[in-house]
Amino acid sequence: MRPNVLDSLKLDQATRLAKKKAKEGSPEDSIRIYNDILNRFPKNKRALDGIKSLSDGFNSNGSKVKEPPQDQQQRLIKLYQQGQLQQALNSAKKLLLQFPNSLILHNIQGVVNTGLGQLDSAVDSYKQVLKIKPDYAEAYYNMGNALKNKGDLEAAIDSYKQAVKIKPDYADAFNNMGVVLNDKGDIEAAINVYKQALKIKPDSTDAYYNMGMALKKKGDLESAIESFKKALYIKPDFAEAYYNMGNALTDKGDLEAAIESYKQAITIKPDFAEFYNNMGIALKSKGDLGAAIDSYKQAIKFKPDHAIAYNNMGVALGEKGDLDVAIDSFNQALKFNPESAEAHNNRGGALKDKGKLDSAIVSFKRAIKIKPDFAIAYNNMGVALGEKGDLDVAIDSFNQALKINPESAEVFNNKGGALKDKGKLGSAIDSFKQAIHIKPDCFDAFYNWSLCHLMQGNMEKGFNFYESRLKKNKPTATPARANLIWDGEKSLRGKRFVIYEEQGLGDVIQFCRYLPLLEQRGADITFKVKSNLHALLHTMDSKSRLVMSRPEEHEIDFETPLMSLPHLLSTSLETIPAATPYLFAGQEKIQTWGERVSKDRFKIGICWQGNKSNKIDVGRSIPLSLFEGISRIPNVELISLHKGEGEAQIPGIDFDVTTLGHDFDAGQDAFLDTAAVMMNCNLIITSDTAVAHLSGAIGR
Repeated sequence: MRPNVLDSLKLDQATRLAKKKAKEGSPEDSIRIYNDILNRFPKNKRALDGIKSLSDGFNSNGSKVKEPPQDQQQRLIKLYQQGQLQQALNSAKKLLLQFPNSLILHNIQGVVNTGLGQLDSAVDSYKQVLKIKPDYAEAYYNMGNALKNKGDLEAAIDSYKQAVKIKPDYADAFNNMGVVLNDKGDIEAAINVYKQALKIKPDSTDAYYNMGMALKKKGDLESAIESFKKALYIKPDFAEAYYNMGNALTDKGDLEAAIESYKQAITIKPDFAEFYNNMGIALKSKGDLGAAIDSYKQAIKFKPDHAIAYNNMGVALGEKGDLDVAIDSFNQALKFNPESAEAHNNRGGALKDKGKLDSAIVSFKRAIKIKPDFAIAYNNMGVALGEKGDLDVAIDSFNQALKINPESAEVFNNKGGALKDKGKLGSAIDSFKQAIHIKPDCFDAFYNWSLCHLMQGNMEKGFNFYESRLKKNKPTATPARANLIWDGEKSLRGKRFVIYEEQGLGDVIQFCRYLPLLEQRGADITFKVKSNLHALLHTMDSKSRLVMSRPEEHEIDFETPLMSLPHLLSTSLETIPAATPYLFAGQEKIQTWGERVSKDRFKIGICWQGNKSNKIDVGRSIPLSLFEGISRIPNVELISLHKGEGEAQIPGIDFDVTTLGHDFDAGQDAFLDTAAVMMNCNLIITSDTAVAHLSGAIGR
């Protein structure tokens, strides 16, 4: 309900304001003030006389207009103020039968019809007012409001223009005209009329607020924030201004200030769901996933069907790694909004990360059906298809994404990855180049391009580009600290050089052979590496100290991740350290395991599966059943070098594979038994796992 003017003004001040409004040509405002006075002081003579004089209006011919008695007018206004709009409309219609040319009744009927959403009727009422009094600025203003609500923006603007033509200091008409211009997309014109409103009424919170909204839409975030601040200076409890200032601060990247602004909005309106939702967005952008999730939960508490908050919470849960809960959240979003393409797409992303590729693809297809130009969903579906091994279909999906958004570096990079996996290296490189052309700092594309160079034998360029792994969206290694970088040229004589492992066990086994090259240059090497590899690495001809944590900074001259060494040492095909073996199996273990395998058969050590939960295992593992043909060769014995989930395939085959028991590589030290068994084998056949690297390192 509208507050009574006497809540903020004294009686004399209210009476003077009513007279002023009447002189300015705003009889409705004047009558409302007089009615407020009469609500408190029913016999106040100045208010009664004021309403009587205003009721005795004139029509367009200059003749007197008969208005209904003041008590009937007051009853109508009270019904409107109490929200009893239909009763107010019915009463106004009855009175119009007695007073057909009443300005007040036609105007009230227009206001009530606007409130009821009967906008055509409202416009007709205002037109009737203007027939009676063509220079009635308030009628043009109110008609503009009805036309705005109706969506007839051009007509609304014309109506506001008529209002300010008649009454050039009509600040509210300028303000509302700005709202319509902003809705129409004419942002500059909107800002100009807001400025005009503020010249007339410098304390207009609405004008400052609306101008802030227009400036934000224009992208002028600094000015928008200042405009919201001015609105808040005038009206400190303006929750929506805090909220939209928070949105502008979020867009600007000032997340701490944005969160504080949302908190202020929530303090004023603690049950407003949208405030919590957008604060969650800022918290997530800041990386505070737990707080973001809590904020989304609050949004849902106050609006249980808040599909967007459920969707946003699912995204945060997915980033946190809680994929099952994330999927539940997306399902809730889709329960309340089954046609949300974004929720279908995000659900697909969580299912993909969970390894449920077929279900993920179904979700992406649903998103695309709802939103056929959803380039992101096409891209995500391409990634899922690529992980599934359907490379041709994946490439088609990436091509669809590029038709919609030909400037997406991410899609060109993903397409290049699929082409690379298909062996089409030239086309893959073209795609990576396009990604980099669009986004010169697309380090994921540089990284993928490096793999193509390495596959083609271009070692120096490949290892150079491979350094981009340190700057990818999800870096695979931590770069050296700026003050501890070795450039490949500075003398290493007597320098304390710390190397730290990265990526998988196989990578450590493959690249540890670079450590002796640094020692040959005079470096004192410390290698930070998993403890379960220490025993194996101690067999290398190196004085490197093996540790599990990096020394303090003051104890280091240089540091680097392990797989940067080929680049720093300018490796080419000719200079790869190729002497083998460089790792060794202990003689005692070789003898022990030799006693447990046959002496007179051709022994083939086999390994068929990596870690299935690792995405890079796609296309690497092979079914154990494919070894059947080799097993039938006379005098051949297959010996399992496998440890892990792949052993579950053994009971399902109908040929012999020798397994080595639970004590095979069962201790803390990895691969010591594997290396010893390999030394007892005549041949190793393995999928792309650490076993392949170990086989090369021990010279088998």
